[in-house]
Amino acid sequence: MTTDAPFDREAQTIARLLDTCRTVAVVGLSPKPTRESHDVARVMQASGWRIVPVNPVAAGQTILGEPVYASLREAAEHARIDLVNVFRQSEDVPPVVDEAIAIGAPAIWLQLGIRHDEAAARARAAGLAVVQDKCLKVEWARRSVRPGDTP
Repeated sequence: MTTDAPFDREAQTIARLLDTCRTVAVVGLSPKPTRESHDVARVMQASGWRIVPVNPVAAGQTILGEPVYASLREAAEHARIDLVNVFRQSEDVPPVVDEAIAIGAPAIWLQLGIRHDEAAARARAAGLAVVQDKCLKVEWARRSVRPGDTP
């Protein structure tokens, strides 16, 4: 076994998620266009993904034309969630993972700078695919540009 095996597994997970997911619950999506969560969600939406905003402070409003839900549980009552994309502090990840498990989400993605190895292990043990410390928008752009493509 090579030392690159964990990276290969993660790359395979990322590729599979980018190929199969199209509805993403964005936990911590900000209504402020200047925030990274807003930009990532906007780009994914423009790429054909359905965005399901989850933000208890903005619940009842709309972000990017979509209704905002207070929790993943509430969001899951209105949409089938393919991927839970998390824009929260690392210490806030465990309850999000618990909710993702409870709603039967197939995958959880912790954005760039966000890691919680214990919660990630719990998610994997429950059958969820897990990506940590990666930007969905960056990985999508990387996946969309194939060798030989002109930028």
